[in-house]
Amino acid sequence: MARVPAIIPVSDLRQDAAAVLKRVRKSADPVFITQRGRASAVLLGIDAFQRAEYERQLLHALARGDKEIAAGTSHDLEDVLADADRLLASDPK
Repeated sequence: MARVPAIIPVSDLRQDAAAVLKRVRKSADPVFITQRGRASAVLLGIDAFQRAEYERQLLHALARGDKEIAAGTSHDLEDVLADADRLLASDPK
């Protein structure tokens, strides 16, 4: 069953920012902030943000690789493996 996202109005954030930040830190799930009934911002704990950024960089590298393959360019295997090792070493697990 899908989780219901945490949605809070900006006025609640103003009234008790410490509690909202505590909630964000304890959960890997984002908290959506609304203003005038519309989504305005997303709060994400630092661990979840770092994981998402790592995954974004990895997907970007894979997409770049697909473009290079389609264009017929190639890279030395040692360079590719060194890049992969660098990415895996920076994994924020």
